[in-house]
Amino acid sequence: MITVLFFAHLQEMAGTERITLHADQLTVLSLKQKLASDHGIKNLDQIMFAINEEYAVDEDIVKAGDTVALIPPVSGG
Repeated sequence: MITVLFFAHLQEMAGTERITLHADQLTVLSLKQKLASDHGIKNLDQIMFAINEEYAVDEDIVKAGDTVALIPPVSGG
């Protein structure tokens, strides 16, 4: 299982703060596609992904047991 954590407005889009996916492995790009189609989360190219607290790119592999955090852009003031 892969745990996906949502932060800020992504929680509202997903309707929850976390989901669990039953998959052995997939790329970050495949995860983005799955989140868009299954949960209606848009603009994922503007979101940072972290696997087990390490920033990830589309080609990185997410494996069973990993935790993926979706981190929206931060603005300061």
